[in-house]
Amino acid sequence: MEARQLAPVYDKYEHFYFTFSGGVAKELKKTSRVRDIPNIVRRNPLSWIIGAMLSGYIAIIERPDVVISTGAGIVVFFCIFAKLLGCKLIFIESMARIQRPTLTARFLYRFADLFIVQWEGLLEYFPKAKFLGRLL
Repeated sequence: MEARQLAPVYDKYEHFYFTFSGGVAKELKKTSRVRDIPNIVRRNPLSWIIGAMLSGYIAIIERPDVVISTGAGIVVFFCIFAKLLGCKLIFIESMARIQRPTLTARFLYRFADLFIVQWEGLLEYFPKAKFLGRLL
């Protein structure tokens, strides 16, 4: 939902949402182009393998120029594959993360072309990030 709040920035460009299958994906599909994969279950290695394979497949098929991500672990594989294909990666850490960063942010920080935090205190974890205040 955070990504949808940024729609005025990207609506004039061809775009799609990448998310996990479920209620949010179903709602998004009513008005937008969506690529979804089954949710990755933390303690199920098979779901991680399937998630990685599907993410790679979607990245190859879609070949995005830019990925804007607001997080959740499901995007990690997709972001890495898209980056390997030459895509620019913009990561925006969740507004809800005030004192400590998400695991997704910690992982994708080194791959991001632009990394944005919404709380100044997170610059301690991400010194090269841009603090722009509240975006979402």
